[in-house]
Amino acid sequence: MRIGEVAAETGLEPSAIRYYETNDIIPQPERTRSGYRDYDGADVELLRFVRRLRSLELPLDDIREIVALRTNGEAPCSTVREAIARESDNIEKRIEDLTRLQSELSSLQEEAERISDDWPTSCVCHILESASCS
Repeated sequence: MRIGEVAAETGLEPSAIRYYETNDIIPQPERTRSGYRDYDGADVELLRFVRRLRSLELPLDDIREIVALRTNGEAPCSTVREAIARESDNIEKRIEDLTRLQSELSSLQEEAERISDDWPTSCVCHILESASCS
């Protein structure tokens, strides 16, 4: 099976498939005598697996390790659990950071509604600079 067919079956772009090969996420496929990549059903299943891992936004290093375990016939379950837990913690932290940012932006928006846009002043923008600006 050629790369275009595999891309259609897996929902991945050919460039993504080549990227995964180049960066040792997945093993290199067999090549035809004319040099074309030649994928089989196992390659398609592996790429579907990689696509699922990417949909969870797991880092490529984790995906590389998980795929290597699977390719070597080892169960990657504990590694997957660890990666999922780590990514879940990262997302929780990002949510906290975004909530904090949203609060700050809301405060700035409220402040912006009370400030006039008089120019010139010693401030570039009253909204972003300290209250000591006149």
